Amino acid sequence: MITGYGVLVMKAQYFIRSYSNNPHISNKAVALTFDDGPNEHTVEILKILERYHAKGTFFCIGKQIKEHPEIFKQIIEKGHLVGNHTYGHSKYIDLYGVNRFVNEIRKTDQIIKEFSGKSTLLFRPPYGITNPTVAKALKITKHKVIGWNRRSFDTTIPSESVIFKKITSNLKNGDVILLHDTKKITAAVLEQLLLFLQQNNVTTVMIDELFSIQAYE
Repeated sequence: MITGYGVLVMKAQYFIRSYSNNPHISNKAVALTFDDGPNEHTVEILKILERYHAKGTFFCIGKQIKEHPEIFKQIIEKGHLVGNHTYGHSKYIDLYGVNRFVNEIRKTDQIIKEFSGKSTLLFRPPYGITNPTVAKALKITKHKVIGWNRRSFDTTIPSESVIFKKITSNLKNGDVILLHDTKKITAAVLEQLLLFLQQNNVTTVMIDELFSIQAYE
């Protein structure tokens, strides 16, 4: 039972050290993170972030970068961070062997480098799942594992108000918010969230600033 919790809850740090939140941050700030893009909805997300002078960290899937290279380049050009979210994000990825998992990461690193000129040090496991195989793969690739402690469920909940409440209820300084730039509903919630943060004098920071870590080689 404990092992199962460790597999599914990254912040438990059962297998891998991960950065999931920083309650010791000195200023009123949270980190916005976006998974699974780039995607056609990423464009609207970027517009909203720019409107509110907010920054985010985008954990990109390699095959999505290949499909939408110009949108990926927009993420970089707008001054946001990008991290590795594997090449295929397969629903069976937790069953991969070490070599196959390493290849998923390295292939995406190469694609990120090709279209941005940057070598990312940040990695977020698909579905937030960690296990001994993932741990062994990351010892080889040397990536920093980025988790979250505030999950929006924007891929499964169809209500903007419910998603917004899940994010903002008892929101704390240093929280890492998990969103997805693959859903239309996320853009609507993001606008509400940024207005809420603005009204409460909470700023947005990127992952490297939140944890004082290096994002790129």
